[in-house]
Amino acid sequence: MIDRTHDLPIVRQAKVLNISRGTVYYKPRAVSTEELKIMRRLDELHLDYPFAGSRMLRDMLNREGGSIGRRHVSTLMKRMGIEAIYRRPNTSKPAPGHRIYPYLLRGLKVERANQVWAMDISYIPMARGFVYLAAVVDWFSRRVLSHRVSITMEAAFCVEAVEEALAKHGKPEIFNTDQGSQFTCTDFTGLLIENGIAISMDGKGSWRDNVFVERLWRSVKYEEVYLKAYESVSEARASIGRYLDFYNRASEHPSVYVIEGKRLCWLGCDPVGYFGFCSARLVMDCAADVVRAARAKIQGPSGKGWMASISLASAASLRVFGAICMSRAALLRLSQCSFPSSAGLCTGMR
Repeated sequence: MIDRTHDLPIVRQAKVLNISRGTVYYKPRAVSTEELKIMRRLDELHLDYPFAGSRMLRDMLNREGGSIGRRHVSTLMKRMGIEAIYRRPNTSKPAPGHRIYPYLLRGLKVERANQVWAMDISYIPMARGFVYLAAVVDWFSRRVLSHRVSITMEAAFCVEAVEEALAKHGKPEIFNTDQGSQFTCTDFTGLLIENGIAISMDGKGSWRDNVFVERLWRSVKYEEVYLKAYESVSEARASIGRYLDFYNRASEHPSVYVIEGKRLCWLGCDPVGYFGFCSARLVMDCAADVVRAARAKIQGPSGKGWMASISLASAASLRVFGAICMSRAALLRLSQCSFPSSAGLCTGMR
């Protein structure tokens, strides 16, 4: 584009073309023999370890006696057109033309069941292939109200799950989802609008906006899916259904829609020090005799002293929690073993 024989100066030509004058005068520099050797070795390492990034490749080269930095390795990788193989973020994407609704849960205090429902889809691996799991969750109780397993990502199985939840549990005030095309399509949003339900959608890439459903996926995968290799879709449906029934039973509470208590704590009155540690140890040992929990620990030190904590370890924790709260003898034993101001009882949430 630049004509060096033209009467118009090169500076003016570059300005007209809207390009940097430096690119006109720049003369490519030949790659040194040393860099060619490094690039050749990088290519060999990349073929052997395609998952290695610039940091790992830098360490490999330096272990072989070289002296190179990560940025230099990164520059050479870009020049060679190679990069590490890894899973990149692939968040839900709305279909073109679908309406995106605002997020309605920020700052909202969820105080009762059927106030807020949430829904999401997760990838479920099998021995051969994979399926998709969609679940409707009540935010207050954390209960799974309905679910569907599908071999496709079409909106139909999401609509079926919502229809089942509405038929069995009434309807919520707000329904929250992400911005996936299954949840922004007219079939899905139309069902919610027909029932007078306010639609809420997560912000783009904001997984925390629907954190309780994300936490459900963690439980489903680590407590069920990763322990089994489903041979068929029917087996996956049946096994996941059994697990979600167990999950709901484990989350039940005598007052129905109350978040499960997962930890009992007794606060020690002594300031930080060995004396406080011994006090917390004594409280925890006595409490463990009553609770019989699988996990017990001492937390501290802190400004309030040491804290003896017993984590309830199983679905039977609810029965244990109720027994302790209703047993005067247990509370009396605890108060006798601890200091006068260590009788405070607090519960943590799941």
